[in-house]
Amino acid sequence: MSNLEIAQSIVAGGIKTNYHDVGEGYPTFLIHGSGPGVTAYANWRLTMPVLSEKFRVIAPDMVGFGFTERPAGVQYGMDMWVSHALALMDALKIDKANLVGNSFGGGLALALAIRNPDRVNRLALMGPAGTKFELTHGLDEVWGYRGTLEHMKELVNLFAFNKNLVNDDLAKLRYEASIRPGFQEAFSAMFPAPRQRWVDALSSSEEDIRKLPHETMIVHGRDDAIIPLSASYKLLELIPKSQLHVFGQCGHWTQIEHAARFNQLLLNFFSVNSMNFCCNVLSSL
Repeated sequence: MSNLEIAQSIVAGGIKTNYHDVGEGYPTFLIHGSGPGVTAYANWRLTMPVLSEKFRVIAPDMVGFGFTERPAGVQYGMDMWVSHALALMDALKIDKANLVGNSFGGGLALALAIRNPDRVNRLALMGPAGTKFELTHGLDEVWGYRGTLEHMKELVNLFAFNKNLVNDDLAKLRYEASIRPGFQEAFSAMFPAPRQRWVDALSSSEEDIRKLPHETMIVHGRDDAIIPLSASYKLLELIPKSQLHVFGQCGHWTQIEHAARFNQLLLNFFSVNSMNFCCNVLSSL
């Protein structure tokens, strides 16, 4: 049986990158979070099929995660991750795209938009990092993952509000993903204690965030135990063209716990792009 987490491969910035590329239309990048054993597929498996009905959806494993190459001696950090994302856009010959960022990926999407505003059309941030906040117990546990099945059981309970989504089978699946060769070694090297510094390292300055010109949609679970809801209220306050959608009875997995409503929000938010893209394509024929 083939591994659905492994898709296409391309060299981006000298890094052999695993990425999913499905659908047609305006290019829309999905950037995953930083949980142990995470891959683009695990993060976005319920989003890609729906969004790809109207858009070209690209979901990469960022360097240090999933099935993308982990070059020896690589220095993980925001500069590296932004550079990798831009290199992937260049390799795919995409000048401008929508960005969707989850958690860590939200901080990355925000930083990319600030540093390279001309490469981003619209921005969607879900349970995002990107601002300074006090390290939560949940995030400290996630980044301090100890590589055991018992600890993974504790983590999946932290991620979800709906405990019906959480069982031993899910924990075992994510645990097995986390201990694939090279996965845990890279992950443990990214966010060593003390971890408040990594929250700060993923953040952009308030001054830069205030200058963000893009239409931005922020989505957050009210009961998120990993990234505090206050982080998204802060982004709403800072980003001029922003809107915030808060889901009750929802933890850190908005795209899973409330998949249908989350996907519809994305479709509605990006629909302006779709119309303009179609018009541009028709005018060029």
